[in-house]
Amino acid sequence: METLPLFDTPSEFDRERLRGKLVALASESVFLGTSSWKYEGWLGQIYSRDRYLVRGKFSEKRFQAECLNEYAATFPIVCGDFTFYQFPSEAYWKRLFASGPATLKYAFKAPEEITVKMFPIHPRYGARAGDRNSSFLDALLFQNAFLDLLEPYRERIAVLVFEFGAFPKQCYRDAIQFVEELDPFLAALPPAFRYAIEIRNQDFLTAGYFACLRRHRVAHVFNAWTRMPELREQIELPDVYTADFTVARALLRRGRPYEEAVAKFAPYKEVQDPNPEVRQALRLLISRARKRNEPSYIFVNNRLEGNAPQTIEAIVD
Repeated sequence: METLPLFDTPSEFDRERLRGKLVALASESVFLGTSSWKYEGWLGQIYSRDRYLVRGKFSEKRFQAECLNEYAATFPIVCGDFTFYQFPSEAYWKRLFASGPATLKYAFKAPEEITVKMFPIHPRYGARAGDRNSSFLDALLFQNAFLDLLEPYRERIAVLVFEFGAFPKQCYRDAIQFVEELDPFLAALPPAFRYAIEIRNQDFLTAGYFACLRRHRVAHVFNAWTRMPELREQIELPDVYTADFTVARALLRRGRPYEEAVAKFAPYKEVQDPNPEVRQALRLLISRARKRNEPSYIFVNNRLEGNAPQTIEAIVD
């Protein structure tokens, strides 16, 4: 455990002012939050250090277990990226939803067991690295192992996101092949939840892809990512609005690999590389949602500029 001062050092970050702006937007069904939340770099901004002291020392364990409740004092929504790597148990979901107030809304990523067609060559996949995934787009597995456990908390869940990593050509020749498999999967999903699709193949942004999503009232996730078109380009594509709600995830500056962003920005204490183009594109999405009176769920990642709370503060200012 790290020894830290008993009291927070003064910060220029105005948490109460940001909270007021986010509450006002949420009253218009525009929800801004972050991708994940357990970042010690936000101490003195979103989090108060003295809340997590045990016998005068900062307790990482206490912080990890309890910080969601304080997060919710500022943000109305959060995206749980951790679900990409697992099917959480019933007990885990119970603990998670008990750790935050009932007013907090959630987005969760579908587990990669559903969205990865071929396991990448990476140590964490072990013997499965390079193999085809037999659970890819398995609607029954997704229902039984994920949706059924979330049913008791359905009213608190804003949207579920299916993140598809960039597919190599040996997986799909083109968007047509992808849509042929995606369409029956979406048709099999229960309508009780909102769903959104995040793709990372620029050439998949076709009329057929958008038509498939529209057919099932599923949103396209506007995503700022290293090899996707800029957000401004995405929001100007024909037929890109495929549902009566909007989802956006500002993840990375175009052209910057994830690993480079982590090395450059961790531990995410402050904005280091402002991205005015992404900020303005997100403002345009917010403006459209307000004019159309449609729910909008916008998430900002630390890896975009270096500190997600400060990025959101700049967007709403």
